[in-house]
Amino acid sequence: IDFDLILAKVKELNLLAGEGIAGIQLRPGGAQLRQPEALPLTLYQDGMVMRDQPFRPYRDPAAQQCLQDIIDGYFPSELQHCYPDGI
Repeated sequence: IDFDLILAKVKELNLLAGEGIAGIQLRPGGAQLRQPEALPLTLYQDGMVMRDQPFRPYRDPAAQQCLQDIIDGYFPSELQHCYPDGI
């Protein structure tokens, strides 16, 4: 696993998703700045955890697909059901 490559790609995706840029959320009587929702990704020597999902070893096909999506410059396809309109 090339952790440096994965971290670099995650940083690129974070910028695309608007990291550091607040949005405006309308509320009754005004508006409030809103930061984009974080999607935690923790990489271990032998596996990974994304969001509130259980630990997945890197030999797990779903973990491999997730990392390949990131390396290819895409948001993980497994997030499509949670974010059908995109990030």
